[in-house]
Amino acid sequence: MTAETIIAALALPPNARVEQRVPKKLLMEQGAPTAADKRVIQDGIEELFWVAALKPTNIGVPGYQDEVREYLEIAVLTTTFRQGAKGGRLVELVHRAVPYPVVLVGTAVDGCTFSVAHKRWSQGEAGKVVLDEGYPQMTQISSEGSTEAGFLDSLAVSNLSRGNLFALYQGWIDRVAALEAARITGVYAVPGAIGESGAVRDGLDAHKAIERELVGLRARAKKEKQFNRRVELNLEIKRLEGKMAVIAGQLGGNGS
Repeated sequence: MTAETIIAALALPPNARVEQRVPKKLLMEQGAPTAADKRVIQDGIEELFWVAALKPTNIGVPGYQDEVREYLEIAVLTTTFRQGAKGGRLVELVHRAVPYPVVLVGTAVDGCTFSVAHKRWSQGEAGKVVLDEGYPQMTQISSEGSTEAGFLDSLAVSNLSRGNLFALYQGWIDRVAALEAARITGVYAVPGAIGESGAVRDGLDAHKAIERELVGLRARAKKEKQFNRRVELNLEIKRLEGKMAVIAGQLGGNGS
């Protein structure tokens, strides 16, 4: 999987293309609040590239504005991470640095990432744009299996809502959630409604929380020497595994 493959899947209009390298110095000035973050950018990013700027004038989709946010443009960027880079933090820093919603495709030695993040006006600093809580949302794409193929086939701008730029961008966020759900259910299906996509994300959060809890319980059960306590731990593990199975079934149902 390559960044070029993912960008091609977006089917971006030619007149939206920018094709311009972004200096790391600019990224550090705009997106690195601390000296440590500046080092993370300097040491971790090989290249940042501005691929396209999607605007009402070049994709025929109106902008969006309410009391919370204003979407007049969507930036499509690619970045190449150096080996050993702090990928998760770098993705967040890039999204924070750009005042527009961003589609970011990252390339590392173990594959590619696709990330998106809703933004809103800061409540404490007039005119400043910040990330919505819980963002960015990121998915890893390291293979070309059926779920990844379904994800790529659904990414084209022409497949997204044309109501406004917020709705269009929400479509990509929904597709990230759908891919994460497909890795649990084995079936890739884009949520059909906003409420449904929210349920998918809630299900994914619950599934990940139980996964984390199970890791700890299994480690404890393996070390436990008292038979009765080990039985209790194993019963709790079985209960949580059953709960995970129910959530997986609900995730599959949301995609139908």
